[in-house]
Amino acid sequence: MILRKLLNFIAQFPGDIKQQFRNIYLNSNFYDKKISKINNEELIYKPSPHLLSSLIKYQTQKINVDSISEENLWENENTNNDNFKRLNNFYWFFSLDLKSSRKKTQKIVSDWITKNHKYNSRSWEFDLTSKRIIAWLSNHSLTLEQADKDYLEIFNGMIQKQTNHLIGEINNSKNTNDKIIGCAAIILVGLSYKDEKKYLSYGLNLLKKISNTEFDNYGFTKSRSIKQLIFYLKYFILIREWFKEAQVEVPDSINETIFYLGQGYAFTWQNIKSDILMNGNNISNNDEFDHYLRRFGYKFKNENKEFGGYAILHDKKISIAMDVGEPPSISSSAEYQSGSLSFEINSNGKKLISNCGYYTGNNKKLAQLSKSTATHSTLILDDNSSCKFEKIKNDYLLKNRLKILKKNIVFEKNYWKISASHDGYSKKYNAIHERDIEYYPEQFKFVGTDKLLIKKSNLNLKFDIRFHLEPNIKLMKTQNNKAILIELEDEGWKFTCDNFNIGIDNGLYFGNKNSYGQNQNIFISGIINSNNENITWQLNKI
Repeated sequence: MILRKLLNFIAQFPGDIKQQFRNIYLNSNFYDKKISKINNEELIYKPSPHLLSSLIKYQTQKINVDSISEENLWENENTNNDNFKRLNNFYWFFSLDLKSSRKKTQKIVSDWITKNHKYNSRSWEFDLTSKRIIAWLSNHSLTLEQADKDYLEIFNGMIQKQTNHLIGEINNSKNTNDKIIGCAAIILVGLSYKDEKKYLSYGLNLLKKISNTEFDNYGFTKSRSIKQLIFYLKYFILIREWFKEAQVEVPDSINETIFYLGQGYAFTWQNIKSDILMNGNNISNNDEFDHYLRRFGYKFKNENKEFGGYAILHDKKISIAMDVGEPPSISSSAEYQSGSLSFEINSNGKKLISNCGYYTGNNKKLAQLSKSTATHSTLILDDNSSCKFEKIKNDYLLKNRLKILKKNIVFEKNYWKISASHDGYSKKYNAIHERDIEYYPEQFKFVGTDKLLIKKSNLNLKFDIRFHLEPNIKLMKTQNNKAILIELEDEGWKFTCDNFNIGIDNGLYFGNKNSYGQNQNIFISGIINSNNENITWQLNKI
């Protein structure tokens, strides 16, 4: 262990030295002069702020800038990091009342420029700079209108100076989401100043590279993150709407990417109107985004039964979603969760069986826990997960991957079936996990079979199968201990398993972003006694 830590330290040492030299360079007068080379061109295209409504939560009650004291706005360096970011990305400008004083708004901007005219690592952080450029340009009615010549010169110069910094730093950014925002800012500056060569072409070429790196051949994210797919879709649509509003022809690559991302969005959200709590996803309420899409004339359709490694079958009353895909590459696994063959069921728009979601707060232990198999509605063998993770810097990335060995999907009027197997327990336990979930629509009955196929003599292994529920669902075990009743608002369901013990346990629910709470889960537990163990369970509506 000590030797391994020493080797990791030695491996990181050259990178640390390189970063130190990089920091010296970024803070030098030479770098400041380099990024200060600008084209003193007039702002031509002024983007509408409402185009960002899919990305920004507007406050219901607008803020009047006259109520803000700008005297100490940029003086307090000790403010906590979240507040500092909110202040310096200027997205709060989108919540300003348009009747606010333009003069005071512009004074706030010019004061920021005076204090931050040279690069500093905190206020020029990559994502802050990208968002600040977008906010300043999109709120032009306050930041630019009725401004004097001197202010306009300083404003236009700082926009382009920050954009030059983004171009120099974007390849050093490790966060792909930040790169997308950076691309958007660079492209917006190219459209706004009609600078095709320096900004527009560069931003579009970089956007193509990101698409080639992040999307598979079907346009789904290689990370298999639904949340990330929706994030990309929102930004690609925003960029497309900027092109349209600026009356510049939309590149074919953007139209094509939106088409494929839209297919993923239709499959994972619009077809079932429910967030699938797998692989980094949380409850997101995409209804507002659907309204945005309708307003701008976007219609997506995907009638496949499997897409992006997920199988989803549904009718007007019931939907079932199951993870039947292989894990992403190690480098793309920051939000992957060890939930192979986990599933969720919706009944009449309410989630009957759920996964626990993904923890995005600051508690690293909870983040690690939310990646484990135990937080999914699937099988756990000997208290171990089907995939292993290791901490690399601030992320828990895959250490070993599993393979999906076979899968089969049937969708008929009176019979549904999703079947798949994986080898995640093969190396340590010589075991294959195979899961079949059948649904009989006329009877409102689910029959599940979890099979453990032991290749060699390796019996007496403990297994648990978890069926997680949302916090508001009530459970009650029957007196004979042979069934568990589920109260789902105005619906009742019965869970049974004839051959193994069933019970109710408490757990943690991470479905809501940046928080956690308690939930309950149904579990089946037992010991493997044969080389071909079948665990059959049922869910019946009552």
